[in-house]
Amino acid sequence: LHVMASELGAFFEEISMALFLYSKQPSFGKLNIPKPQSVTSERRTSFFGARGAGLPRNSTLGGFGGAEKIKDVRPLHDKAFVQQCIRQLHEFLTEKGFPGSVSTKTLQSPSSKEFLKMFEFIYSQLDPTFQMPTSKVEEEVPRILKDLGYPFALSKSSMYSVGAPHTWPQVLGSLIWLIDTVKIYWYMSKQELLFSDFSEDISIEEGAEYNKLFLDYTAETYSKFMQGADTFEDEDEAYLAKLKKLYNVDEALLASMEEKHGILSDEVERLEKESQTDRLMSKRMDKVRLQTDLKKLQLFRSNVESFKANLESKCSELNEELESTAQHLESLKQEQDRLQHLLQNQKFTPADVERINREKKELQQTISSLTKSLEEAEQHMWNEETAVSKEKEKAALKLVEYNKLARKLKLIPMSAENACGHDFEIRTISDYGPSTMVQYKTQIQMPLSKLISNVEEENSRLTNMKLSLEESVEQVNSNILDKSNDLKQLREQIRRLDEQLEHDMQELAHEEQKWAAEVESVENHQKLLQKKVNQGYDEAMQQLKAAQQQYHLVLQETKEERRTVANNLASVFTTATNHLTIAEVQIYLPSLSCHRSPSVSQRHAAL
Repeated sequence: LHVMASELGAFFEEISMALFLYSKQPSFGKLNIPKPQSVTSERRTSFFGARGAGLPRNSTLGGFGGAEKIKDVRPLHDKAFVQQCIRQLHEFLTEKGFPGSVSTKTLQSPSSKEFLKMFEFIYSQLDPTFQMPTSKVEEEVPRILKDLGYPFALSKSSMYSVGAPHTWPQVLGSLIWLIDTVKIYWYMSKQELLFSDFSEDISIEEGAEYNKLFLDYTAETYSKFMQGADTFEDEDEAYLAKLKKLYNVDEALLASMEEKHGILSDEVERLEKESQTDRLMSKRMDKVRLQTDLKKLQLFRSNVESFKANLESKCSELNEELESTAQHLESLKQEQDRLQHLLQNQKFTPADVERINREKKELQQTISSLTKSLEEAEQHMWNEETAVSKEKEKAALKLVEYNKLARKLKLIPMSAENACGHDFEIRTISDYGPSTMVQYKTQIQMPLSKLISNVEEENSRLTNMKLSLEESVEQVNSNILDKSNDLKQLREQIRRLDEQLEHDMQELAHEEQKWAAEVESVENHQKLLQKKVNQGYDEAMQQLKAAQQQYHLVLQETKEERRTVANNLASVFTTATNHLTIAEVQIYLPSLSCHRSPSVSQRHAAL
């Protein structure tokens, strides 16, 4: 705000200097440019104004708008509702043959020029002769909506930035309301056409009963509209039923007319299918093209008329200059005749002739010097006029920038937010004289200087507040940095603990797997050993059984052998005993035979 206020003060100084230079310019060379007439001066017929232009009957109910401001209950800041309104606007423009290119993407944020085209097209559905004015459209559009009865205020500043996010929903709501007004106008026109046959036979007076019905219908539908409703089919049916009852409408005739309308509609559809050409659309396109040509011709006519006016003004100036030159020439001729008469009637001496020639040369030199001075003066005048015109153009540009910046800063008009009741607007430079600069200095510079000082004070206060907030933010940032460092350390510790825990878990899992593998191997080994032991046990039992059987066999064989050996020993001992006995017997033989035969012991030893 401080920078923009400083720029505004600089603009004011430049414009003041331009006004001063303009007030000092000479009176010659000033162009007489007629002030363009505003198109808004033409008389427009309002939709709810005269009878026949809008509603088919007069009503005691005025416009929808009143003295008090009505709060807009439509959810204009809801994105879904805004998109619905955009689709409705796009469908209406497409169906009615909008001449320009339009899409839902361009309708998201249209320019002021596109909005004016759409507004002119929609309003031309009510008034076909309507033409958008070329100047002060920011005042003309809200005035037209107010005349139509639009219940909500539309500011002039919203016309400068139509596509802005904070102004487009309100402007879009006004366009949707205007479309609804057009649809109501078409509907009421159809109703007027529907009841035209009855009005020829029955004298319908617009009395208290009709006004009461219309007021009740309007009040009911308007209350529902303010509650957010968009369609009023039940109210329309009830209103039509009451009107039919009031004016004794013949239902049979209506049914026959509807049947007739259906037959004609089928015939029209059949003819359109047969022709395979949309003549209505072609006629509409021809109408739009002719309207465009008409606008171009009217614009060309206005340009030709302005050019003609300029030529007529130049022609009048040339005629005046020619008349003055002719008068001057006539006076010079009379002076020449008088001097010629004097020359013929007078007698001069050679000295007089020499003196006259000398004076003639001096006069010729004087005339040449004066002519040169006149040319220099005219050249200087032309340069001054060029410089003044350039300064005027610069001043006009600065003036436009000043007014634009003042509107941006909400200093214009007097009722603006930052104007504080002061008039900061500077009008056209040609409307003022030399005293205007002093008036503007007292009117604008002093309040503007005061405003700049207030803005500077507010700026310094906000700067101090900003510094304090920056210090607090810096302190908070340092605390946040410390806490973030602590948090980083804690996160690092947590990460390490998580890694340690994960490593321990992995080791435990590895050991568990190892133990499980060892247990599984031990179990397998146990099972294998148990299987081998069972097999060995079975083999041992079988071997035991075989050994027992063999033992029994060996035992029996041993017993048999023992018995045999015993028997053999017994037989041997018996034999030996018998032999000994025989030997003993033989020993006690006669001694004669003793030294001849061996002894018993020798025989026993030999045995």
